[in-house]
Parts: sequence; C-alpha cells; structure tokens
Amino acid sequence: MIDLATALAQRPVVLDGGLGTLLEARGNDVTSALWSARVLRDEPDEVRAAHAEFAAAGAEVVITASYQLGYGGAIPDAEVEALLRRSVSVAREAADVVVAASVGPVGALRADGSEYTGAYGLTLDELREAHRRRLHVVAESGADVLAVETIPSLLEVEALALELDGLGVPAFVSVSADSTGFAPGGSRAEALRVAASVSSVLAVGVNCCAPGSVLSALGEAPGIPLLAYPNTGERWDAATRTWHGGAAALADDAPSWVAAGARLVGGCCRSTPADVAAIAAAVG
Repeated sequence: MIDLATALAQRPVVLDGGLGTLLEARGNDVTSALWSARVLRDEPDEVRAAHAEFAAAGAEVVITASYQLGYGGAIPDAEVEALLRRSVSVAREAADVVVAASVGPVGALRADGSEYTGAYGLTLDELREAHRRRLHVVAESGADVLAVETIPSLLEVEALALELDGLGVPAFVSVSADSTGFAPGGSRAEALRVAASVSSVLAVGVNCCAPGSVLSALGEAPGIPLLAYPNTGERWDAATRTWHGGAAALADDAPSWVAAGARLVGGCCRSTPADVAAIAAAVG
C-alpha cells in the first residue's frame, strides 16, 4: 500500500469509480434511499468484491460504502456506528490499497437531491452538529484517510472544516462542482480555499459533476494537490431516481486534469472498473 501523502507529492494517484454503479452491475438492488449502504448492511461480501474489482483495475485508493451512512438518516442511529466501521473493514479486506472513509453531505442522508443544492435550511452550528458524531467514528475506524465528498455549499464546507480542524486525521475534501449551492460568484473558490486551510487536508477538488466542469473548478483551487473524480456525464433525476443522457470517456480528459494539478484522479457515479483501468493507463 502506498503512503498517500508521499505519493501525492510525486505523481498522480488513481481513485476508484462508482461503487453503487458496480454493485448494481453485479446484480444488487441500490434503488432505495440507502444506495450502496443497503448492500453494506445486508450483503457485505458484495461490497468487498466490488472494492477488489476496482483495485484489480488499477485503483490505488478505494472509497468506502459509507456515503449515505450517518446519524439521523434512514438507518437507525443504533446501527450506524457498526456499519461505519464495517465499511472500512470490508474495504481493508478487499485489497492492499489506501482506504478512504466516505463522509457525504447532509443531503446524502436525506436522499432528496439536496446534495446538489445545499438547501437544507440549517445554520453553521447545526451543520457542524450534523457531521460531528460521524466524523469522530470514522476518524477512529482505522481508515487511512477521510473522503469528505460531494459537498454542495460553502456553508457546509465551512462547517466540515471547523470539525476536521484538530481531528488529527488526514482527509481530502471534494465539492459538488455543479451544485446550485455555489451559484453566488466566488463561493466555490472560497469553499476550496477554506477546505485547503485545514492542516490535515491533503487535497481538495471536485467530484459528482459533469466532466466538462472539472477544469474550471480546478482553476479556482489553491496551490495544494488537487483531485478530480466526476460522473461520466449522465444526469441524475432525484425524483425518479434514474439516470439520463450519454456517457463520456473519463480517461480522455484525465491527462488535462493532471496538467491542471490533479493528483487524485478517478470516477464517480456511473464509472466502472473499465473506466478506472483506462484512467490508470492515461495518467500512469
């Protein structure tokens, strides 16, 4: 297994792809509000096997199936801690790779599309409280790094930065680049700056966005290692829980992301082990 901080200073590092996408392709039901967390709870061997597929395709970092897991969500609070820890252990058992514990936004727990708007109606202090307990559990779970991902607004980034500061665990922070929560001019750039100001944050960047949004967002980022793992270009309809549109070949654009400073490169929703293998070949 690589030392992530050292590797980021030297070369691009390949992330995995869409875990829920692969689980679905393997025949698992991910249509509920729990998404991949349902499979983690009921069929953890499937999650382990999916992580192993991504690692075999060239992923050096796998992101756990904990994106939809949090307190106050669809899974009873009494079960959340054990499942958060399970998400790390099954990833660890899958392959000798860096394990990144996924920490999704409040919108991921609501499963109503608000992870692309940040329109929660919560204050800064309420957002800090919403994330605090889960962050402390995953910080003690044995993960190598925290993957704070798909954050849709400056306010939620600010809340997470305050909670990460002093937690003492390395993290990378990724914003939802196309979120309407960044509509105020300069707010996305400010969110990336705020995230990068936390001493334990190794990289900042974007995920769960259109591939065409990556370069403009990276151009707003501060001078630390950057990351990029967009969707394949298809559009998610939260009301019908379906995808629409055509898919792009992420590997075609990956070298330009690396040239712009990205050091963690992979795919998000709809990306497959084949996409990861192509990205690894394109940036290796």
